[in-house]
Amino acid sequence: MRRLLTPRHVAVVGGAAAGAVIRQCRRIGFTGQLWPVNPGRSSVEDLPCFPDVAALPEAPDAAFVGVPASSTVDVVRSLADRGAGGIVCHASGFAEAGAVALQRELVEAAGGLPLIGPNCIGLLNLLDGVALWPDEHGGDRVASGVAILSQSGNIGQNLTMQRRSLPVAYLVTIGNAARTGIAELIDAMVDDGRVTAIGLYLEGIDDPAALAASATRALRHGVPVVALKSGRSAQGARANLSHTSSLSTPDVLCDALFARSGIARAANLASFVEILKFLHVHGPLTGSSIASASCSGGEAALVADEAAQRGVTLPEFPVEVRARLGEVLGRRVSVANPLDYQTYVWGDHAGQTACFTALLSAGADNHLLVLDFPRGDRCDPAHWRSTVDAFVAARRATGAPASVVSTLPEGLPDEVGWWLLAEGIAPMQGLPECLDAIDAAALIGQAREFRPLLTVPVGEPRLLDEWESKRELAAFGVPVPEGRVVAPDDAADAAAEIGYPVVLKAVAAQLVHKTEAGAVRLDLRDAEDVRRAAKDLGVLSPRVLVERMATGALAELIVGVRAEPGFGMALTMGSGGVLVELVRDTATLLLPVDREQVRSALLGLRVARLLTGFRGAPPADLDAIVDAVLAIARYATEREVRELDVNPLLVFPDGVLAVDAVIS
Repeated sequence: MRRLLTPRHVAVVGGAAAGAVIRQCRRIGFTGQLWPVNPGRSSVEDLPCFPDVAALPEAPDAAFVGVPASSTVDVVRSLADRGAGGIVCHASGFAEAGAVALQRELVEAAGGLPLIGPNCIGLLNLLDGVALWPDEHGGDRVASGVAILSQSGNIGQNLTMQRRSLPVAYLVTIGNAARTGIAELIDAMVDDGRVTAIGLYLEGIDDPAALAASATRALRHGVPVVALKSGRSAQGARANLSHTSSLSTPDVLCDALFARSGIARAANLASFVEILKFLHVHGPLTGSSIASASCSGGEAALVADEAAQRGVTLPEFPVEVRARLGEVLGRRVSVANPLDYQTYVWGDHAGQTACFTALLSAGADNHLLVLDFPRGDRCDPAHWRSTVDAFVAARRATGAPASVVSTLPEGLPDEVGWWLLAEGIAPMQGLPECLDAIDAAALIGQAREFRPLLTVPVGEPRLLDEWESKRELAAFGVPVPEGRVVAPDDAADAAAEIGYPVVLKAVAAQLVHKTEAGAVRLDLRDAEDVRRAAKDLGVLSPRVLVERMATGALAELIVGVRAEPGFGMALTMGSGGVLVELVRDTATLLLPVDREQVRSALLGLRVARLLTGFRGAPPADLDAIVDAVLAIARYATEREVRELDVNPLLVFPDGVLAVDAVIS
């Protein structure tokens, strides 16, 4: 992989695409040898052509193959036989076009070689001046920067054109990823100490466990990972499939995988770029507190509003910082965080430096200067440059983590961004995106040690009825109501033994959705009610479940475990009952989990307000809920179930009850 990414010599196989690669390598300053291979030409870009791979002076470290799909396999085989280091396969017409067998032949031909593609643009190494890239790009040489690994060539190319002062060290477009995938490339990027963060543009996740392990390794080595995952919508999922043969992974599983692996998820391309830029400068954060300054109350209000929508906090200034700001700004300025320092020190370099030095002494996780430059073609930016000069001076004096953020992306010129980067200040473009970045950096900083995902059970599933399901869960410590399974004629006697009021249910493995099937009768208060209900339910099943009716619940939850190929076992918790699909208030974690993860997920639900005491109601027994969830998860993993649903799990001030369950 290292030979492919930082080659001493490159073989370029093909015609027009090969010539473009040579031009791009020269433009970016590649100092190694370039060897065009084309049996039908004497030269490409003034370089003499070799008739075939066997005629090359030695095994090339890297090769760019830009021939049609029908010829690609033979060329790749000859490169592997020659001992090449790695290959970029540019051609389309493989699995994304239905030619799965041809792609399989390509992988076999490559053997153990790293192979990028097929169906990709290529790769850029802007640290060492390598451009295995037959098209335009906006990259420039950098000494350090972020690596972007993209399943979309065009998205990758677009990212090189950004005017947001993001230093890109590597861009690899992986296309179909037939041989070399995201996980292997993450490992390679981590091994280059000049890479500060890794960004992933994903359309599908073929190997979740490998991605999680590589991302966690990156985090251990101080290289944070950010992902932008497309295919949230049904239309987006279909577009991904036709594009690179990537099946879009269900979003809820992606979120669970990213959270477990310490990967920050970006909502859009703008946030993706800004998060990467922030991480390049500051890395992961231990918290998400900010101190903010602007010369406008409107900007200060926007900062407060945007922060409130995220996990970003604006703590009060320490007493000594308040005092220093008061001395500098005078009595007419109200000192608070976010700070509107108004215009009394505008254009006063010494006054602004003193103000910003006090601000940067606040001890926040990051310190923001909100500043939008005027249009350079119509306005004089001198005062704005003076303001940045003062902020830079304050940053040098304090060493505090600092960022300059424009409310609009175009409010921070590219040249100012690069100036700030050189000073160790993050040039952030767009206020919402800046706060997204701070939130993401804090999330990464709080990531836990990775534990491997569980394997998915093999073998035939077994479908248990409700009574069998609850008996098995009860053996693992999950509380269930007192009940009996009897023939319909014996239901009244069973009810008398249990005590009224009772619930009657028809029992059969195929009765999964009993409410829709009319297989439940609630709040039966005497023998006649029970006999009548038992007679009706006897039509559905020769067995009925008689249970004590539970009343006074504070909330209904759903707890489910499902085997998800590639992801292992997924645990879902949320608002339960008959409206579970309508309410859609759930959280999903990948097993194994611990108490704190379960508790945190529960408290992040909308239904958590009912669990913590709503409108004078007592709080739920949260420890009992966590105990039940962990017991359900333990049962699912030890018994290797395919799918398990407890719905509802009734929650009380002094415990819980699993009143319905189904296991397969």
